[in-house]
Amino acid sequence: MLAACASSGRYPAAPVNATPLDYSYVIGAGDNINIIVWRNPELSMSVPVRPDGKISTPLIDEMVAQGKNSTEVAREIEKKLSAIVRDPVVTVIVTSFVGPYSEQIRVVGEAAKPQALPFKQKMTILDVMIAVGGLTDFAAGNDATILRSSEGNKQYSVRLKDLLKRGDVSANVEMRPGDILIIPQSFF
Repeated sequence: MLAACASSGRYPAAPVNATPLDYSYVIGAGDNINIIVWRNPELSMSVPVRPDGKISTPLIDEMVAQGKNSTEVAREIEKKLSAIVRDPVVTVIVTSFVGPYSEQIRVVGEAAKPQALPFKQKMTILDVMIAVGGLTDFAAGNDATILRSSEGNKQYSVRLKDLLKRGDVSANVEMRPGDILIIPQSFF
């Protein structure tokens, strides 16, 4: 009977450090970007990335921004503007972040507010749990798992109850882009 209450341990413990060191933010649908064209304030503006992943500006009807970093978008805008503007110098700054769906952290199950969160470098499971409002009263926190899509959907065990209720910071692990945190319901 007591064995049923213990953590299942079906999966290996999640590694403490998970984020690749060379991470670069990738623009996604729903992001807002600020386009600055040096010496051309009439071409500088803030634009949303549409649901189809494209942006539009006065001299550029449509351009795909999703899946690229801000430097790649800036160089492509410069290339398109060079036919109209002499030696354009463009800077692109992402001002609100959603990120592509493939990089969002998803929290499902017995979280107070299950949701998808934009990934941030060095984001930990504690950061994720604060954003979703913690565990419900019915959560089996120490039976939670991370499904890591970047490693071929490998699953790792995480100890949310130890981290959140007991303050055991050794249970805090880094998240990776695209991780899915699954929090099961307790049967007791």
